[in-house]
Amino acid sequence: MSETERKKQPIGIFDSGIGGLTVAHAITELLPNEQILYFGDTAHLPYGDKSTAAIQAYAVKICDLLVRQKCKVILIACNSASAAAYDLVREYVGSKAKALNVIDPVIAYVGEHYPNQTIGLIGTKQTVNSNVYRKKIDDLNQNITLHSVATPLLAAMIEEGFFNNNISESIIQAYLSDASLQNIQALILGCTHYPLIKNQISNFYQGRVDIVDASQIVAQHVKAFLEKENLAAEALTKDHTFYVSDFTRSFEASTRIFFGREVHLEHYPLWE
Repeated sequence: MSETERKKQPIGIFDSGIGGLTVAHAITELLPNEQILYFGDTAHLPYGDKSTAAIQAYAVKICDLLVRQKCKVILIACNSASAAAYDLVREYVGSKAKALNVIDPVIAYVGEHYPNQTIGLIGTKQTVNSNVYRKKIDDLNQNITLHSVATPLLAAMIEEGFFNNNISESIIQAYLSDASLQNIQALILGCTHYPLIKNQISNFYQGRVDIVDASQIVAQHVKAFLEKENLAAEALTKDHTFYVSDFTRSFEASTRIFFGREVHLEHYPLWE
């Protein structure tokens, strides 16, 4: 394949549901020449309470599709799947595509901006219990203290459209009032759904805490990676494609909120 053809190949992005569309949207804003091929595994969401083995099985099936569609990069736009399946995905796709995750860029950002400080993390049970953020932050040797709190209701709440209302306000306040999240300088939004409640989280802290939004950080990381690998597209040649493993009208409506535009979802079941 020529270098020009390689550059035209799409970026594959997958998540447990539609939360990863926050990352996909940030990428299309920053990289308007790139075609996105998105897969939301709505049949199995949320990944946050699934076993590592189950998430790895889903990830391999999704990567089969993304490799067949000749994606040049596969981005795991889900913290739970990044924690559980990134090493496996990278090995599985081999030389067919470059594998990226949403955790490493955030770790690099935290190391650069918050040495010798105390920061918080909210995420799914899978992400928090994997200790992946703690291990990677410790490896930075930057004297950063991390306090993590599992917030399992948030992703499901957002998928169901319950945000920016009194119900979400109560749940967010209950989680952020956890004693371990007091006296932090920054809070990592450790789930790609959470940018949709970023304003509510910011309001809770009233400017006292920096909110670390992975969607913007990851988009910048993808841009830098494409430029470094000489894979950046020079023009958008095809429209974006969006797949879900379980189709419902409510998800099609929700994608407009996540992606900021009308999106047509194609039904692609992982197992027939």
